[in-house]
Amino acid sequence: MKKQVILIIVSCAIFAFKSDKKAFQLFDAKGKEIHYSKVLEAAKEADIILFGEQHDNPIDHWLEQELTKDLFSEKKGNLILSAEMFEADDQITVDEYLSGALSEKTFKDETKLWTNFPTDYKPLLDFAKTNKLQFIAANIPRRYANMVYSKGLQKLDSINQEAKRWISPLPISYDSTLTCYKDIFTQAKGHGGQNLPKSQAIKDATMAYFILKNFSPGKTLIHFNGSYHSDRHQGIEWYLKMSNPALKVYTIGSTEQDQTDDLDKENIGLADCIICTPTSMSKSYRP
Repeated sequence: MKKQVILIIVSCAIFAFKSDKKAFQLFDAKGKEIHYSKVLEAAKEADIILFGEQHDNPIDHWLEQELTKDLFSEKKGNLILSAEMFEADDQITVDEYLSGALSEKTFKDETKLWTNFPTDYKPLLDFAKTNKLQFIAANIPRRYANMVYSKGLQKLDSINQEAKRWISPLPISYDSTLTCYKDIFTQAKGHGGQNLPKSQAIKDATMAYFILKNFSPGKTLIHFNGSYHSDRHQGIEWYLKMSNPALKVYTIGSTEQDQTDDLDKENIGLADCIICTPTSMSKSYRP
């Protein structure tokens, strides 16, 4: 009788293990499973954290909030938040909202906000507001990225000096052989020539510029961006390291797979930490 009971318990345990569905799994750059505590420890030691998200993935957004809270517990006022999702020319309204000078309604009316702002980015902004943290609107105004796509980087030379405050100093370096830009060119089948990847590069360069402009030694800056802006230590990090090779940059990337037990070969090396979620994960918004 005892044997039968043990067999039933073991069978139930195996069934429960097999039927367990993970919402996510964390991996290191080599594809080895890691715990969140290890990610947090590494993030604490970094100067700059580039948190690469899938924009519509709720797990990524939840982990962004959790990591921010845990870093604040350690860093307090030495933590700076920054994001792709706010354009640099909206910095004034961001600052006024953080200071309490603007109501939420006025802020929403006056700022170019993403569709998923209420659920995914407002919690980060409000955390900064509550804890009196700096929040950087780091991205190039979209009109100028579109200008690069349609007219080329040289077109930015014609905009007025006031407008140039909101973009990386010109001219920017551009390396068409970097995977992040080469892949864009390949996927577009050459449509638009190099202007399409260059419009991505001016975003990366501008985000790196505003990150560096607001970072100072002894502080930790966590920047939120689409994973493709920092995958494989390219994009934003490439521009950061061009300006300051000594920076300690920790990257978090994200991907979706049919299964999350092992990291697919093509995702190895994506970032220092890779968030892997199932492709069936619910989406936080539909573009």
